[in-house]
Amino acid sequence: MRYRSQSVAYGYFAVAMVLFGLQLVFGLLSAAKYLGPDSLLYILPFDVTKVVHTNLLIVWVLTGFMGATYWMVPDESRTELHSVKIAYIQLILWTLMGVSAVVGYLFRYGTGNKLLEQPLPHKIVIVICMLLFLYNVGMTIWKSRRFTTTEGVLVLGLGLAALLYLPALLEYENYTVSIFYRWWTIHLWVEGVWEMIQGGFLAYLLIRLSGADREVMEKWLYVIVGLVLIAGILGTAHHYYWVGVPAYWLPIGGIFSALEPLALIGMAIYAYSAMRRSGLAHPNTLALHWTIGSTVFTLFGAGLLGLAHTFPDVNKWTHGTLITAMHGHAAFYGAYAMIVLAMITFALPTMTPGRSERGSSIGYWAFWMQLGGMFGMTLSFATAGIAQVYLERILGMGYLDVQLKIQVHFLMLLATASLFSVGVGLFIFDFFRYAPRFDVGNEKQPTLRPDTVRPAPIS
Repeated sequence: MRYRSQSVAYGYFAVAMVLFGLQLVFGLLSAAKYLGPDSLLYILPFDVTKVVHTNLLIVWVLTGFMGATYWMVPDESRTELHSVKIAYIQLILWTLMGVSAVVGYLFRYGTGNKLLEQPLPHKIVIVICMLLFLYNVGMTIWKSRRFTTTEGVLVLGLGLAALLYLPALLEYENYTVSIFYRWWTIHLWVEGVWEMIQGGFLAYLLIRLSGADREVMEKWLYVIVGLVLIAGILGTAHHYYWVGVPAYWLPIGGIFSALEPLALIGMAIYAYSAMRRSGLAHPNTLALHWTIGSTVFTLFGAGLLGLAHTFPDVNKWTHGTLITAMHGHAAFYGAYAMIVLAMITFALPTMTPGRSERGSSIGYWAFWMQLGGMFGMTLSFATAGIAQVYLERILGMGYLDVQLKIQVHFLMLLATASLFSVGVGLFIFDFFRYAPRFDVGNEKQPTLRPDTVRPAPIS
């Protein structure tokens, strides 16, 4: 750890781990309800467990983003954080907001706007937390007088994420209008500016872990940002097929949604290029596993599986089915959960003395069990969704009759989700089993290994 103020990241990471574990509990509970009988039907019905599950995902990933930013920005700017006090106040407010929102959902206190169910008081706290966060990060960069492209892309993504949350503060009586503007937040977050955030973290990690040339990495960042802004913004239209908007949105959504995977392909090439040019071998190979894993799984979940059902002629059958869950789980995990876990794995050895820099066997088991479990969950949702589309949308069977037919796929879902949960449990255990100690200057530098040094390619 180069700067003492980087230690605030540990608190954010710890809160994120607790919320991640809690999210899995409600996810497993939601999946089990498909098998029945549901003994908690009148206490925790499916609509409540699903709301808690999806909102905890948003909260813990954003918590991880904040912690990772508080780690990365001082390192990139080569200065202490502007205010540690503001960072901790923000963490307390954010945690209280998240916990009270979850408790509120248990008692049916929410707006009913999917993924934006937070009541207005909670949304105001979210805005306050984001303003504190951006002010703290911005002042850190300002006083350092050092501004890299990597942190520039990261801060731009974070700033736009805060800006695009503003439509969520408004309520509309007309349902079509409400859904139209809802996607300005949800889509432009997860298929737009969050990809910029992922790109910033990815560049930082690859530069640190592989010794890749900063200039090359930051040129790739420009490509990714350009693709995100072009394809991501107009690709929002692929959510407009069924909400009563004019028909011209259909071809716009189809064409630009098809272009969205180009950014993800660029990101995968970007990671591969970094490794090809690498002359340094950082000892933290576990963090490198999570970093490269994030790019590959993003291309699979967000790119390939998103493209598979986003065209209007396909989406008219798959819209609102388990095919959407297939794409959503793989995309969110690969793009955002894995990059947060990569940042945690990279930062943790310098904050918890006694931990091996290369990672423990528990850490590697956590990685492979999560990867295998999520891949199995994706296949389970895919097979269940294909059967659901055929039986329900083509043959015209009733919804509940179809659910009985596809229950076998939920047995596989629970089995693979259990494997994934064990992997997450191992990661959380590995996180907390070493006590933190924040010593400045104990960061180990990358070491050269002759077998990994390659001559620079001739350009």
